[in-house]
Amino acid sequence: MARKDKHVSETPATQWLKAQKVAYTEHVYDYVDHGGTAESSRQLGWPEHQVIKTLVMQDERAEPLIVLMHGDRQVSTKNLARAIGAKSVEPCKPEVAQRHSGYMVGGTSPFGTRKAMPVYVEASVLALDAILINGGRRGYLVGIAPAVLSEVLGARPVGCAL
Repeated sequence: MARKDKHVSETPATQWLKAQKVAYTEHVYDYVDHGGTAESSRQLGWPEHQVIKTLVMQDERAEPLIVLMHGDRQVSTKNLARAIGAKSVEPCKPEVAQRHSGYMVGGTSPFGTRKAMPVYVEASVLALDAILINGGRRGYLVGIAPAVLSEVLGARPVGCAL
């Protein structure tokens, strides 16, 4: 069951948000292995479409990148590669993703990553009223305005949903 009264100690993601003066709300839930956005949206009572997943991928040169996608959609790696001018794109192995981002898989946030990486966001995410996105720890999402992704984080909108 979601724990709305629980405050989570700062993470690199929340430190980054505060440094950028971004307003956010905290949403804590009981993390379930392989539960993904379906589990967090169920516990928190948010539509899964508005729970945004942070995926660490790599291009054909093994250069990492972050993709932000609706929780209820999948990334078309072919469409993504075409949109960003890469020959191919594939998900990173969990240990590689963790090395690039500094976050455990299941707790990956696009904010405050260990390594600077280009960020791409499914364009339709930017049309939502509000989103939940990982706050840098398993079982911890932050609520923000979608415009933060493009205006503050510098995420480039692409059409890569299946």
